[in-house]
Amino acid sequence: FYTLEMKMTLLAKLMLATVATMAAGAVQAKTPATVQDKPVNCDNCKEWNAPVKPFNVFGNTWYVGTAGLSAVLVTSPQGHILLDGALPQSAPLIIANIKALGFRIEDVKYILNSHAHWDHAGGIAALQRASGATVMASAAAAPVLQSGTNGKDDPQYQADPVVHVAKVSKVSLVGEGDTVKVGPLTLTAHMTPGHTPGGTTWTWTSCEGQRCLDIVYADSLNPYSSGDFTYTGKGGKPDISASFEASIAKVAALPCDIIIPVHPGTTDVLGKAARRSGTDNPLIDANACRAYAAEAGGLLAKRLAKERGVALPAEAKGAAYAH
Repeated sequence: FYTLEMKMTLLAKLMLATVATMAAGAVQAKTPATVQDKPVNCDNCKEWNAPVKPFNVFGNTWYVGTAGLSAVLVTSPQGHILLDGALPQSAPLIIANIKALGFRIEDVKYILNSHAHWDHAGGIAALQRASGATVMASAAAAPVLQSGTNGKDDPQYQADPVVHVAKVSKVSLVGEGDTVKVGPLTLTAHMTPGHTPGGTTWTWTSCEGQRCLDIVYADSLNPYSSGDFTYTGKGGKPDISASFEASIAKVAALPCDIIIPVHPGTTDVLGKAARRSGTDNPLIDANACRAYAAEAGGLLAKRLAKERGVALPAEAKGAAYAH
């Protein structure tokens, strides 16, 4: 039998266990695993989403993405700005990378998008829910983020199968030259349509002591499409070749000490970061944006020549890669 004292002790233990269980549930509800939306399955997804250790790029700029999909955190004492969200299944990895660097997803005030394809925007809805951040995108990209799938004007609209990702509940708009500010941070939007109608390249300055560098988060300039889409406007579609060429020229002309493309392998971001030594930083390259644009320009020239049925320019080499 139980004495009154034993009964009171047992009751106290039961109450403590109940409180502990409720607290554990509350903590579990905030863990990264719970923020992931339905994953996307694609030929490259597993390789793209392979985890990598986050690292400092320069100053207050940090790489928090995956092996094949960039996500960048720009930090300040007043709050942080996150660029892109990669795949839906990348969101927990990005949150874990942010935490590993000593920062908190809850301190992210803005999430900026480069373009709204699912391999760069698929994780944004979950990251927005986890952080409470404001999502910023171009006028052409915002409806795609809010619908969860490509619009009819997208070069990859006819992709098979059609991919749907979680819808972003609210998106604020940015246009050419608009800035997003948090404390001392100022990031500038540059409209670079072509790969998608709403493509946006972002720039900012990061400093180490008295040394400040221009950072460019470069959107894709890859002329990759699906179905019978043409950049020259055949089949009653608008000719977007000139605007695509203008986007490439714009990126080439940006002040640029470090480039981080949306696919880091395009300029070997991870490899360069691994090769850094005390006095040598291969990520710092004043010609990086011009080289990135030159490669894209060659791919686009090759594509346009094929569409127009004219001789291929001698300087156009290579082939467009998926996404």
